[in-house]
Amino acid sequence: MFNEGKHLKELESKGFALVEGVFSSKYITQLRKEVFKGIEKENDYHKSTDYHTFGAITCPPIYGGKFITIFSDVNFLAPFNSILGDECIIYTTTTSCIPPNKTISTCRIHVDSPRVIPSYHTMIAAMVLLDDFTLENGATAFLPFSQEELEKPSDEYFYNNAERLIGKAGDVCYFNTRVWHAGMPNHSKQWRCAFLVAMIRPWMKQRIDIPRAMENAGILEKDIDPIAAQKLGFWAQVPANYDEFFAPPDKRKFKQKIV
Repeated sequence: MFNEGKHLKELESKGFALVEGVFSSKYITQLRKEVFKGIEKENDYHKSTDYHTFGAITCPPIYGGKFITIFSDVNFLAPFNSILGDECIIYTTTTSCIPPNKTISTCRIHVDSPRVIPSYHTMIAAMVLLDDFTLENGATAFLPFSQEELEKPSDEYFYNNAERLIGKAGDVCYFNTRVWHAGMPNHSKQWRCAFLVAMIRPWMKQRIDIPRAMENAGILEKDIDPIAAQKLGFWAQVPANYDEFFAPPDKRKFKQKIV
């Protein structure tokens, strides 16, 4: 489980930290089933399996279930809150599922955030392992201590110095979105799946307007646990008119603390 002293120190220095046993095997089995149902719905939307984000659900919360309730899990949220503050919200949440004997678009050396602000985090990500990650099935490669490197490392340097994320289903890897990393080819006969989350400061924009997308899917704030609603961005919406702007505090679209 999360040890603030140990894991935050590791994340700050290396750029990533693996927290073991965050979720039970029962929970992971259920979440994994929902992931594949979501992938089927994404395929239906694209009317194909031949699209560049195949295996990635673009906005999981619109499908409900554990794609929402996971954001009420205070143990899972603790590292985000420790680094970004309790008011942090989701920038994006998606999946990273590599089919058997395949690669996907994230199997390249990259970072998930374009800029470095020394000594200040704007985004922290987490990778929830839905399968055991092994060398054979495409365990992600992270380059330690690379989070302040602006230039992409050479392939030779990266692959000679990167660490592979070997872990068990239910473990969570929290990482600085500036650390250089790469998905790896899945050489096994089974899918290799992960659930991904990136959190940001509440005054920043989400990749997709998650509250509006959920409302369009028929999922309303009143039906969501308050902890999850806050993380999903329902309390960080920009007012659309004077009535929303001048509304009493409990009715405002932006309910985050003002500091």
